[in-house]
Amino acid sequence: MANGTFRSLRVFNYRVWAAGSLVSNVGTWMQRTAQDWLVLTGLTQHSGTAVGIVMGLQFGPQLLLLPWTGYASDRFDRRKLLMATQAASGLLALVLGLLAVTGLVRLWHVYLLAFLSGCVNAVDMPARQTFVSDLVHDDNLSNAVALNSTSITLGQMVGPAVAGVVIAAVGCGWAFLINAASFGAVLASLGLLRVAELHPIARAGRARGNLVEGFRYVRSRPDLRAILWMLFLIGTFGLNFPIFISTMSVKIFHGGAGQYGLLTSVMAIGTLAGALLAARREKPRFRLLFVGAAVFGTGFAFAAIMPNPWLFGAALVVIGVSTLTFTNATSSLMQLSTPPVMRGRVMALRLAIGVGATPVGAPIVGWVADAFGPRWALGVGAAAGFAAAIVALTYLVNCHHLRLRLDGWRPRLTSEGGDFVTAAGPITAPP
Repeated sequence: MANGTFRSLRVFNYRVWAAGSLVSNVGTWMQRTAQDWLVLTGLTQHSGTAVGIVMGLQFGPQLLLLPWTGYASDRFDRRKLLMATQAASGLLALVLGLLAVTGLVRLWHVYLLAFLSGCVNAVDMPARQTFVSDLVHDDNLSNAVALNSTSITLGQMVGPAVAGVVIAAVGCGWAFLINAASFGAVLASLGLLRVAELHPIARAGRARGNLVEGFRYVRSRPDLRAILWMLFLIGTFGLNFPIFISTMSVKIFHGGAGQYGLLTSVMAIGTLAGALLAARREKPRFRLLFVGAAVFGTGFAFAAIMPNPWLFGAALVVIGVSTLTFTNATSSLMQLSTPPVMRGRVMALRLAIGVGATPVGAPIVGWVADAFGPRWALGVGAAAGFAAAIVALTYLVNCHHLRLRLDGWRPRLTSEGGDFVTAAGPITAPP
Protein backbone atom coordinates (compact mmCIF):
# COMPACT_ATOMS: atom_id res chain seq x y z
CA MET A 1 0.00 0.00 0.00
CA ALA A 2 2.82 2.37 0.85
CA ASN A 3 4.01 2.20 -2.77
CA GLY A 4 0.50 2.80 -4.12
CA THR A 5 -2.35 4.48 -2.29
CA PHE A 6 -0.23 6.32 0.28
CA ARG A 7 2.99 6.84 -1.70
CA SER A 8 3.02 10.64 -1.25
CA LEU A 9 3.33 10.19 2.52
CA ARG A 10 6.91 9.02 2.02
CA VAL A 11 7.78 12.67 1.35
CA PHE A 12 8.59 14.43 4.65
CA ASN A 13 7.10 17.79 3.72
CA TYR A 14 3.87 16.23 2.50
CA ARG A 15 3.58 14.15 5.69
CA VAL A 16 3.94 17.22 7.88
CA TRP A 17 1.48 19.24 5.80
CA ALA A 18 -1.05 16.39 5.75
CA ALA A 19 -0.93 15.99 9.54
CA GLY A 20 -1.61 19.67 10.18
CA SER A 21 -4.32 19.80 7.55
CA LEU A 22 -6.14 16.83 9.03
CA VAL A 23 -6.47 18.52 12.43
CA SER A 24 -7.69 21.72 10.81
CA ASN A 25 -10.14 19.86 8.56
CA VAL A 26 -11.82 18.31 11.60
CA GLY A 27 -12.22 21.78 13.11
CA THR A 28 -13.49 23.26 9.86
CA TRP A 29 -16.22 20.63 9.53
CA MET A 30 -17.16 21.15 13.17
CA GLN A 31 -17.69 24.84 12.43
CA ARG A 32 -19.65 24.22 9.23
CA THR A 33 -22.01 21.85 11.02
CA ALA A 34 -22.43 24.12 14.05
CA GLN A 35 -22.89 27.22 11.88
CA ASP A 36 -25.64 25.63 9.79
CA TRP A 37 -27.35 24.31 12.92
CA LEU A 38 -27.12 27.68 14.65
CA VAL A 39 -28.74 29.43 11.68
CA LEU A 40 -31.37 26.75 11.12
CA THR A 41 -32.52 26.23 14.70
CA GLY A 42 -31.09 29.04 16.83
CA LEU A 43 -31.38 32.20 14.75
CA THR A 44 -34.30 31.32 12.43
CA GLN A 45 -37.37 29.11 12.40
CA HIS A 46 -35.89 26.29 10.31
CA SER A 47 -35.16 28.56 7.34
CA GLY A 48 -33.40 26.74 4.51
CA THR A 49 -33.23 30.08 2.70
CA ALA A 50 -31.11 31.57 5.51
CA VAL A 51 -28.73 28.61 5.37
CA GLY A 52 -28.49 29.17 1.61
CA ILE A 53 -27.69 32.86 2.11
CA VAL A 54 -24.90 31.96 4.54
CA MET A 55 -23.46 29.55 1.99
CA GLY A 56 -23.76 32.20 -0.71
CA LEU A 57 -21.91 34.78 1.38
CA GLN A 58 -19.27 32.23 2.30
CA PHE A 59 -18.54 31.07 -1.23
CA GLY A 60 -19.46 34.17 -3.23
CA PRO A 61 -16.03 35.82 -2.91
CA GLN A 62 -14.61 33.00 -5.04
CA LEU A 63 -16.34 34.78 -7.93
CA LEU A 64 -15.99 38.35 -6.72
CA LEU A 65 -12.23 38.20 -6.25
CA LEU A 66 -11.41 36.51 -9.53
CA PRO A 67 -8.87 36.71 -11.10
CA TRP A 68 -6.72 38.21 -8.32
CA THR A 69 -6.87 35.13 -6.11
CA GLY A 70 -5.32 32.83 -8.71
CA TYR A 71 -2.75 35.42 -9.66
CA ALA A 72 -1.71 35.73 -6.00
CA SER A 73 -1.14 31.97 -5.88
CA ASP A 74 1.07 32.10 -8.98
CA ARG A 75 2.85 35.32 -8.00
CA PHE A 76 3.71 34.97 -4.28
CA ASP A 77 5.35 32.41 -2.01
CA ARG A 78 2.48 29.99 -1.34
CA ARG A 79 3.82 28.89 2.03
CA LYS A 80 3.86 32.45 3.38
CA LEU A 81 0.51 33.22 1.74
CA LEU A 82 -1.05 30.19 3.46
CA MET A 83 0.35 31.22 6.83
CA ALA A 84 -1.43 34.57 6.48
CA THR A 85 -4.77 33.13 5.32
CA GLN A 86 -4.85 30.37 7.91
CA ALA A 87 -4.14 32.85 10.73
CA ALA A 88 -6.94 35.11 9.46
CA SER A 89 -9.39 32.19 9.29
CA GLY A 90 -8.56 31.23 12.86
CA LEU A 91 -9.21 34.79 14.04
CA LEU A 92 -12.63 34.91 12.35
CA ALA A 93 -13.60 31.58 13.92
CA LEU A 94 -12.54 32.91 17.31
CA VAL A 95 -14.75 36.01 16.92
CA LEU A 96 -17.80 33.92 15.98
CA GLY A 97 -17.14 31.55 18.87
CA LEU A 98 -16.93 34.36 21.42
CA LEU A 99 -20.15 35.92 20.11
CA ALA A 100 -21.97 32.60 20.34
CA VAL A 101 -20.64 31.62 23.77
CA THR A 102 -21.60 34.99 25.26
CA GLY A 103 -25.07 34.83 23.71
CA LEU A 104 -24.54 38.00 21.67
CA VAL A 105 -24.60 36.37 18.24
CA ARG A 106 -27.20 37.57 15.75
CA LEU A 107 -27.98 36.43 12.23
CA TRP A 108 -26.27 39.46 10.69
CA HIS A 109 -23.10 38.56 12.61
CA VAL A 110 -23.09 35.15 10.95
CA TYR A 111 -23.72 36.75 7.56
CA LEU A 112 -20.86 39.22 7.98
CA LEU A 113 -18.35 36.69 9.31
CA ALA A 114 -19.33 34.20 6.60
CA PHE A 115 -18.57 36.83 3.95
CA LEU A 116 -15.22 37.77 5.54
CA SER A 117 -14.33 34.11 5.86
CA GLY A 118 -15.24 33.65 2.21
CA CYS A 119 -12.88 36.46 1.21
CA VAL A 120 -10.02 34.81 3.09
CA ASN A 121 -10.85 31.39 1.64
CA ALA A 122 -10.96 32.84 -1.87
CA VAL A 123 -7.26 33.61 -1.52
CA ASP A 124 -6.47 30.50 0.52
CA MET A 125 -8.06 27.77 -1.61
CA PRO A 126 -6.13 28.20 -4.92
CA ALA A 127 -2.90 28.51 -2.96
CA ARG A 128 -3.72 25.47 -0.82
CA GLN A 129 -4.65 23.29 -3.80
CA THR A 130 -1.62 24.24 -5.89
CA PHE A 131 0.72 24.12 -2.86
CA VAL A 132 0.63 20.33 -3.26
CA SER A 133 2.78 20.72 -6.38
CA ASP A 134 5.39 22.47 -4.22
CA LEU A 135 5.49 19.44 -1.90
CA VAL A 136 5.66 16.52 -4.38
CA HIS A 137 6.79 15.89 -7.95
CA ASP A 138 4.24 15.74 -10.76
CA ASP A 139 4.51 11.94 -10.78
CA ASN A 140 2.84 11.90 -7.37
CA LEU A 141 0.60 14.93 -7.88
CA SER A 142 -2.59 13.01 -8.61
CA ASN A 143 -1.97 10.80 -5.56
CA ALA A 144 -1.27 13.80 -3.33
CA VAL A 145 -4.45 15.57 -4.52
CA ALA A 146 -6.45 12.42 -3.71
CA LEU A 147 -4.85 12.11 -0.25
CA ASN A 148 -5.73 15.76 0.39
CA SER A 149 -9.31 14.84 -0.42
CA THR A 150 -9.01 11.91 1.97
CA SER A 151 -7.91 14.30 4.72
CA ILE A 152 -10.87 16.58 4.05
CA THR A 153 -13.16 13.56 4.07
CA LEU A 154 -11.81 12.28 7.38
CA GLY A 155 -12.49 15.74 8.75
CA GLN A 156 -16.01 15.51 7.30
CA MET A 157 -16.52 12.16 9.01
CA VAL A 158 -15.18 13.15 12.43
CA GLY A 159 -16.02 16.87 12.57
CA PRO A 160 -19.83 16.79 12.22
CA ALA A 161 -20.16 13.87 14.64
CA VAL A 162 -18.03 15.66 17.24
CA ALA A 163 -19.92 18.88 16.55
CA GLY A 164 -23.22 17.13 17.23
CA VAL A 165 -21.93 16.01 20.64
CA VAL A 166 -20.46 19.44 21.44
CA ILE A 167 -23.63 21.30 20.37
CA ALA A 168 -25.81 19.02 22.49
CA ALA A 169 -23.49 19.32 25.50
CA VAL A 170 -22.31 22.95 25.59
CA GLY A 171 -23.70 24.74 22.51
CA CYS A 172 -22.53 25.84 19.07
CA GLY A 173 -20.08 28.45 20.33
CA TRP A 174 -17.58 25.90 21.62
CA ALA A 175 -17.47 24.18 18.24
CA PHE A 176 -16.35 27.52 16.74
CA LEU A 177 -13.70 27.97 19.43
CA ILE A 178 -12.34 24.46 18.85
CA ASN A 179 -12.08 25.24 15.15
CA ALA A 180 -10.19 28.46 15.91
CA ALA A 181 -7.65 26.47 17.93
CA SER A 182 -7.29 23.86 15.15
CA PHE A 183 -5.73 26.41 12.80
CA GLY A 184 -2.68 26.32 15.03
CA ALA A 185 -1.92 22.84 13.69
CA VAL A 186 -1.71 24.11 10.10
CA LEU A 187 0.46 27.05 11.09
CA ALA A 188 2.76 24.68 12.97
CA SER A 189 3.03 22.32 10.00
CA LEU A 190 3.87 25.20 7.66
CA GLY A 191 6.58 26.32 10.06
CA LEU A 192 8.07 22.81 10.28
CA LEU A 193 8.42 22.28 6.52
CA ARG A 194 11.92 21.82 5.12
CA VAL A 195 11.95 24.84 2.84
CA ALA A 196 15.04 23.64 0.97
CA GLU A 197 13.16 20.50 -0.10
CA LEU A 198 10.20 22.34 -1.62
CA HIS A 199 9.90 22.22 -5.41
CA PRO A 200 10.10 25.82 -6.60
CA ILE A 201 8.32 26.73 -9.81
CA ALA A 202 8.48 29.73 -12.08
CA ARG A 203 6.46 32.62 -10.67
CA ALA A 204 4.14 34.78 -12.69
CA GLY A 205 5.56 38.21 -13.37
CA ARG A 206 3.88 41.60 -13.17
CA ALA A 207 3.34 42.03 -16.89
CA ARG A 208 0.08 43.56 -18.05
CA GLY A 209 -2.53 40.96 -18.86
CA ASN A 210 -1.37 38.40 -16.31
CA LEU A 211 -4.62 38.71 -14.36
CA VAL A 212 -6.76 37.66 -17.33
CA GLU A 213 -4.29 35.26 -18.92
CA GLY A 214 -5.99 32.38 -17.16
CA PHE A 215 -9.29 33.17 -18.90
CA ARG A 216 -7.61 33.27 -22.30
CA TYR A 217 -5.81 29.99 -21.65
CA VAL A 218 -8.96 28.15 -20.59
CA ARG A 219 -10.89 29.55 -23.54
CA SER A 220 -8.37 27.89 -25.88
CA ARG A 221 -8.87 24.46 -24.27
CA PRO A 222 -12.16 22.63 -25.07
CA ASP A 223 -11.46 19.99 -22.41
CA LEU A 224 -11.08 22.63 -19.69
CA ARG A 225 -14.20 24.43 -20.89
CA ALA A 226 -16.21 21.21 -20.65
CA ILE A 227 -14.90 20.56 -17.13
CA LEU A 228 -15.83 24.06 -16.02
CA TRP A 229 -19.36 23.74 -17.43
CA MET A 230 -19.79 20.51 -15.49
CA LEU A 231 -18.45 22.15 -12.35
CA PHE A 232 -20.86 25.03 -12.80
CA LEU A 233 -23.87 22.73 -12.97
CA ILE A 234 -22.89 20.47 -10.09
CA GLY A 235 -21.39 23.26 -7.96
CA THR A 236 -24.37 25.55 -8.40
CA PHE A 237 -27.21 23.13 -7.81
CA GLY A 238 -25.65 19.96 -6.39
CA LEU A 239 -22.98 20.76 -3.80
CA ASN A 240 -25.41 22.37 -1.35
CA PHE A 241 -25.18 19.53 1.15
CA PRO A 242 -25.83 21.60 4.30
CA ILE A 243 -29.21 22.58 2.86
CA PHE A 244 -30.10 19.09 1.63
CA ILE A 245 -29.09 17.23 4.77
CA SER A 246 -30.26 19.76 7.37
CA THR A 247 -33.71 20.27 5.83
CA MET A 248 -34.27 16.55 5.32
CA SER A 249 -33.16 15.86 8.90
CA VAL A 250 -35.36 18.54 10.47
CA LYS A 251 -38.43 18.69 8.20
CA ILE A 252 -38.77 15.12 6.94
CA PHE A 253 -37.17 12.93 9.60
CA HIS A 254 -37.76 15.30 12.55
CA GLY A 255 -34.29 14.70 14.03
CA GLY A 256 -32.04 16.81 16.23
CA ALA A 257 -28.43 17.97 16.04
CA GLY A 258 -27.15 14.45 16.65
CA GLN A 259 -28.98 13.01 13.63
CA TYR A 260 -27.85 15.89 11.43
CA GLY A 261 -24.21 15.41 12.43
CA LEU A 262 -24.49 11.64 11.97
CA LEU A 263 -25.98 11.93 8.46
CA THR A 264 -23.21 14.34 7.46
CA SER A 265 -20.63 11.88 8.77
CA VAL A 266 -22.34 8.96 6.99
CA MET A 267 -22.04 10.79 3.69
CA ALA A 268 -18.33 11.19 4.42
CA ILE A 269 -17.97 7.39 4.45
CA GLY A 270 -18.74 7.41 0.74
CA THR A 271 -16.47 10.38 0.19
CA LEU A 272 -13.61 8.57 1.96
CA ALA A 273 -14.12 5.49 -0.20
CA GLY A 274 -14.03 7.70 -3.30
CA ALA A 275 -10.85 9.41 -2.09
CA LEU A 276 -9.02 6.13 -1.48
CA LEU A 277 -10.08 4.83 -4.89
CA ALA A 278 -8.81 8.06 -6.47
CA ALA A 279 -5.48 7.72 -4.64
CA ARG A 280 -4.92 4.30 -6.21
CA ARG A 281 -5.29 5.61 -9.76
CA GLU A 282 -2.11 6.62 -11.54
CA LYS A 283 -3.83 9.37 -13.51
CA PRO A 284 -7.52 10.22 -13.98
CA ARG A 285 -9.17 10.11 -17.40
CA PHE A 286 -11.90 12.36 -18.76
CA ARG A 287 -14.37 9.47 -18.93
CA LEU A 288 -14.26 9.39 -15.12
CA LEU A 289 -16.02 12.77 -15.08
CA PHE A 290 -18.93 11.32 -17.07
CA VAL A 291 -19.24 8.35 -14.70
CA GLY A 292 -18.97 10.53 -11.60
CA ALA A 293 -21.61 12.99 -12.79
CA ALA A 294 -24.04 10.25 -13.82
CA VAL A 295 -23.72 8.43 -10.48
CA PHE A 296 -24.04 11.78 -8.68
CA GLY A 297 -27.41 12.41 -10.33
CA THR A 298 -28.57 8.86 -9.65
CA GLY A 299 -27.64 9.11 -5.96
CA PHE A 300 -29.64 12.31 -5.58
CA ALA A 301 -32.63 10.77 -7.33
CA PHE A 302 -32.64 7.86 -4.87
CA ALA A 303 -32.04 10.15 -1.86
CA ALA A 304 -35.14 12.17 -2.79
CA ILE A 305 -37.46 9.18 -2.39
CA MET A 306 -35.96 7.49 0.67
CA PRO A 307 -38.57 6.95 3.44
CA ASN A 308 -36.33 6.98 6.53
CA PRO A 309 -32.97 8.43 7.66
CA TRP A 310 -31.18 5.06 7.37
CA LEU A 311 -31.95 4.59 3.69
CA PHE A 312 -31.36 8.29 3.13
CA GLY A 313 -27.93 7.82 4.69
CA ALA A 314 -27.25 4.91 2.31
CA ALA A 315 -28.03 7.17 -0.65
CA LEU A 316 -25.69 9.80 0.84
CA VAL A 317 -22.87 7.24 0.74
CA VAL A 318 -23.38 6.87 -3.03
CA ILE A 319 -23.45 10.65 -3.40
CA GLY A 320 -20.25 10.90 -1.37
CA VAL A 321 -18.37 8.43 -3.60
CA SER A 322 -19.48 10.18 -6.78
CA THR A 323 -18.80 13.67 -5.44
CA LEU A 324 -15.21 12.88 -4.52
CA THR A 325 -14.65 10.96 -7.76
CA PHE A 326 -15.86 13.92 -9.77
CA THR A 327 -14.19 16.76 -7.85
CA ASN A 328 -10.86 14.97 -7.46
CA ALA A 329 -10.76 14.11 -11.15
CA THR A 330 -11.41 17.72 -12.14
CA SER A 331 -8.62 18.96 -9.84
CA SER A 332 -6.07 16.39 -11.00
CA LEU A 333 -6.92 16.73 -14.69
CA MET A 334 -6.73 20.52 -14.63
CA GLN A 335 -3.45 20.65 -12.69
CA LEU A 336 -1.67 17.90 -14.64
CA SER A 337 -2.67 19.35 -18.02
CA THR A 338 -1.76 22.95 -17.15
CA PRO A 339 1.75 24.50 -17.13
CA PRO A 340 2.97 25.09 -13.54
CA VAL A 341 3.20 28.85 -14.03
CA MET A 342 -0.53 28.92 -14.92
CA ARG A 343 -1.87 26.49 -12.32
CA GLY A 344 -2.87 29.04 -9.71
CA ARG A 345 -5.02 31.03 -12.13
CA VAL A 346 -6.59 27.95 -13.72
CA MET A 347 -7.34 26.43 -10.31
CA ALA A 348 -8.76 29.73 -9.07
CA LEU A 349 -11.13 29.70 -12.04
CA ARG A 350 -12.05 26.09 -11.21
CA LEU A 351 -12.77 26.99 -7.59
CA ALA A 352 -14.66 30.15 -8.53
CA ILE A 353 -16.98 28.21 -10.81
CA GLY A 354 -17.24 25.01 -8.78
CA VAL A 355 -17.48 26.65 -5.35
CA GLY A 356 -18.22 30.29 -6.10
CA ALA A 357 -21.32 29.42 -8.09
CA THR A 358 -22.93 28.40 -4.80
CA PRO A 359 -24.22 31.96 -4.19
CA VAL A 360 -26.35 31.50 -7.28
CA GLY A 361 -27.60 28.03 -6.44
CA ALA A 362 -27.76 27.91 -2.63
CA PRO A 363 -30.57 30.47 -2.16
CA ILE A 364 -32.49 28.86 -5.04
CA VAL A 365 -32.11 25.37 -3.59
CA GLY A 366 -33.00 26.70 -0.12
CA TRP A 367 -36.12 28.36 -1.53
CA VAL A 368 -37.15 25.13 -3.28
CA ALA A 369 -36.71 23.27 0.02
CA ASP A 370 -38.88 25.85 1.83
CA ALA A 371 -41.55 26.22 -0.85
CA PHE A 372 -41.91 22.68 -2.19
CA GLY A 373 -40.08 20.51 0.34
CA PRO A 374 -36.57 19.06 0.75
CA ARG A 375 -37.30 16.15 -1.59
CA TRP A 376 -37.83 18.54 -4.50
CA ALA A 377 -34.57 20.28 -3.62
CA LEU A 378 -32.81 16.92 -3.95
CA GLY A 379 -34.48 16.59 -7.35
CA VAL A 380 -32.69 19.78 -8.39
CA GLY A 381 -29.38 18.17 -7.41
CA ALA A 382 -30.23 15.07 -9.44
CA ALA A 383 -30.98 17.19 -12.52
CA ALA A 384 -27.63 18.97 -12.11
CA GLY A 385 -25.74 15.67 -12.11
CA PHE A 386 -27.50 14.35 -15.20
CA ALA A 387 -26.98 17.65 -17.03
CA ALA A 388 -23.25 17.55 -16.25
CA ALA A 389 -23.07 13.98 -17.55
CA ILE A 390 -24.63 15.18 -20.82
CA VAL A 391 -21.92 17.88 -21.10
CA ALA A 392 -19.20 15.24 -20.67
CA LEU A 393 -20.81 12.93 -23.20
CA THR A 394 -21.13 15.78 -25.70
CA TYR A 395 -17.43 16.59 -25.33
CA LEU A 396 -16.43 12.95 -25.82
CA VAL A 397 -18.61 12.65 -28.92
CA ASN A 398 -17.47 15.93 -30.50
CA CYS A 399 -13.78 15.93 -29.55
CA HIS A 400 -12.97 12.21 -29.32
CA HIS A 401 -15.51 10.99 -31.88
CA LEU A 402 -17.08 8.64 -29.36
CA ARG A 403 -19.51 6.36 -31.18
CA LEU A 404 -21.80 3.49 -30.27
CA ARG A 405 -21.75 0.48 -32.58
CA LEU A 406 -22.82 -3.14 -32.38
CA ASP A 407 -20.24 -5.94 -32.34
CA GLY A 408 -22.55 -8.82 -33.09
CA TRP A 409 -25.19 -8.41 -30.39
CA ARG A 410 -22.85 -6.64 -28.00
CA PRO A 411 -22.77 -2.81 -27.83
CA ARG A 412 -19.33 -1.20 -28.01
CA LEU A 413 -18.23 2.40 -27.55
CA THR A 414 -15.31 3.49 -29.71
CA SER A 415 -13.21 6.65 -29.90
CA GLU A 416 -10.49 7.99 -32.20
CA GLY A 417 -7.83 5.84 -30.60
CA GLY A 418 -9.80 2.59 -30.70
CA ASP A 419 -12.05 0.84 -28.25
CA PHE A 420 -13.14 3.06 -25.38
CA VAL A 421 -15.12 0.57 -23.33
CA THR A 422 -16.97 -2.61 -24.10
CA ALA A 423 -19.95 -4.19 -22.46
CA ALA A 424 -17.56 -6.47 -20.57
CA GLY A 425 -15.61 -3.47 -19.32
CA PRO A 426 -12.06 -3.55 -20.86
CA ILE A 427 -10.62 -0.23 -21.87
CA THR A 428 -7.94 -0.25 -24.55
CA ALA A 429 -7.60 3.35 -25.67
CA PRO A 430 -9.49 5.79 -23.45
CA PRO A 431 -9.52 9.48 -24.31
